Amino acid sequence: MISLFRRKPKASAVKKRPTRSNGETVALAIEGEPVSVKLRLNPRARRVIVKVHPSTGEVTVVAPTRAGLAHALDFARGEQDWIARQRARVPQPVVLAPGARLPFRGQSHEIRHGGRNGPAPVCHDAAGRVLWVHGRAEHAQRRLTDFFKREARNLCEAQALAYGAQLGVVPARITMRDTASRWGSCSAARAISFSWRLIFAPDFVRDYVVAHEVAHLKEMNHGPRFWKLVEKLQPDFKPAQEWLRLHGRSLQRYAPKL
Repeated sequence: MISLFRRKPKASAVKKRPTRSNGETVALAIEGEPVSVKLRLNPRARRVIVKVHPSTGEVTVVAPTRAGLAHALDFARGEQDWIARQRARVPQPVVLAPGARLPFRGQSHEIRHGGRNGPAPVCHDAAGRVLWVHGRAEHAQRRLTDFFKREARNLCEAQALAYGAQLGVVPARITMRDTASRWGSCSAARAISFSWRLIFAPDFVRDYVVAHEVAHLKEMNHGPRFWKLVEKLQPDFKPAQEWLRLHGRSLQRYAPKL
């Protein structure tokens, strides 16, 4: 999530314990076009924040207090150029349907409809770089999404266990998520998670993210010892970091959140 922030507004004279709220939606003119802006109250926020979702372009203003919401909208009005630039960078969405092309494990594949019946809801023709989706056409997006999530889980779990064996560690839990900007995470409870959208990235990129999170099972920081562990698991990890920096945003365009 791309965000811009400023210092927390001064507290009002009457202190009330705020609660998280979705707030209201207002229109803000961005380059002459009305853009919906969601106002959200979040007492955990330390300051006023303006966010632009990297895959949908949705604009959200978050404030820690109700009084701060008015200041937050003023702040957003003053950052219209920044918001416009972030929205311009949002990639065009690719809906999962027959006829679409997308990078499965980093290689371009075409989605084709294989008829009502097939050996599986989705079949991968690696030689022809085709993904055949079977069943009713209106169910194609759900079946393809399920296929990609399952493939991502299987690959990430297998690699995490293999890397863990090299370091003598075992994750307490491995989960898949759909986050906007974090490709992986590791908690103090030794639970690691990954974005299922890594299935659209080349294998070496996904392997780096897995290595990064497994290394955190031994070093919960980004110090020299941590990077030595990452290098032990994936000696040439710099290209993967650069790939994510240049192309990571594009992974959000496939099967976008609606």
